[in-house]
Amino acid sequence: MNLPSSTAEALTTLASEGGPHDSLNAYFIGGGALAALLLLLWITTRLNRDR
Repeated sequence: MNLPSSTAEALTTLASEGGPHDSLNAYFIGGGALAALLLLLWITTRLNRDR
């Protein structure tokens, strides 16, 4: 896939300035994902009343 030079330059600039965003916290993201999965597990076990 051939990108136009301006697009390639923009992506190169964006990649060189990259890094973790200041507002993203790994513990917050992981905790939120864990909470969502536990909520889905709880909902699944509440709806599975056939046993």
